[in-house]
Amino acid sequence: MNTSGQPGAKSWESTLVTPDTPLGDAVATLDRSALRIALVVDGERRLLGTLTDGDVRRALLKHLSLAVPVREVMCATPQAAQLDWTRERILAVMESRQLLHLPLVDREGRVVGLETLHGLLNRKMLSNPVLLMAGGLGTRLHPLTYDCPKPLLKVGDKPILELILESFVNGGFSRFFISTHYLPEMIREHFGDGRRWGVDIRYVHESEPLGTAGALGLLPQDEITQPLFMMNGDLLTTLNYNSMLDFHLAHGSAATVCVREYEYQVPYGVIENEGHRIVSIVEKPMQHYFVNAGIYLLEPELVRSVTPGTRIDMPALLERAIAGGGTVSMFPIHEYWLDIGRMEDFKRAQTEIRSLLNG
Repeated sequence: MNTSGQPGAKSWESTLVTPDTPLGDAVATLDRSALRIALVVDGERRLLGTLTDGDVRRALLKHLSLAVPVREVMCATPQAAQLDWTRERILAVMESRQLLHLPLVDREGRVVGLETLHGLLNRKMLSNPVLLMAGGLGTRLHPLTYDCPKPLLKVGDKPILELILESFVNGGFSRFFISTHYLPEMIREHFGDGRRWGVDIRYVHESEPLGTAGALGLLPQDEITQPLFMMNGDLLTTLNYNSMLDFHLAHGSAATVCVREYEYQVPYGVIENEGHRIVSIVEKPMQHYFVNAGIYLLEPELVRSVTPGTRIDMPALLERAIAGGGTVSMFPIHEYWLDIGRMEDFKRAQTEIRSLLNG
């Protein structure tokens, strides 16, 4: 989620105080900030508590001095949201607990943002186009895909592609293109023009497979004027798309590629040598690699470089960008991510969807 309801906003940082801050100083922080909350953190910015007008009023009713430290007045059991929570989940928590604010924390409990009810309800819709790739044959999921395109296979009670669409809608995106090839009429019938989600959905069709990037050449080129998201239609993830967009814009990249860290343990002792001489023996070392996660952000110029009807794979397109002097950045993701390419992945998704949506 975005911080304080505005992309890239940092006003929440002005609300940070320490537990030893005198109450009077914390009240001044409340008065200076339009957010009407102070976040009490330690030296590592781990959330320890919150302070609101109500906490201050209760302290004054107890005749506490403004010199007492905030730790004696704050709410020491603050509610917080994880960075990868959806807008709907945050709103549900706010409604159930009647909250106007909800701090965002990372996995270590460090404050990384602040959501407000006003910001969530008034969030600006983004006009960046989103291309969802839904043309694969899904042969590794036979027999399930004999008469159903893989993106329409249900995980829980919704098709995979619908879960992807809704994750973008939750982030404020409203312009979608879906690329089809196999059983396209079923996908069109399910999603229609997007009005069910309050968004616009259009389609491009690959009569013959055009590779992993060829569908870009089928888009209405004159309408692609902002960075375009492109995502495989068989992924489940809680990736924060707004954070990825902020990262892409901040680095001025021609393309940004989501990557996942992949670990592989060599099942043998590995010999390091200099000529005939062994210099070390490492027993079953762990190798670390970054692998393509199937989610991209592409500048309009790069999208327009794909000739309509031409077969091209994404690595070739990215290499073209690099050869032309453009920056291709990688965006490491730590959030949940699953490529539903095999039957065991599909079964795994069925068991994990409940925690994915409800945490």
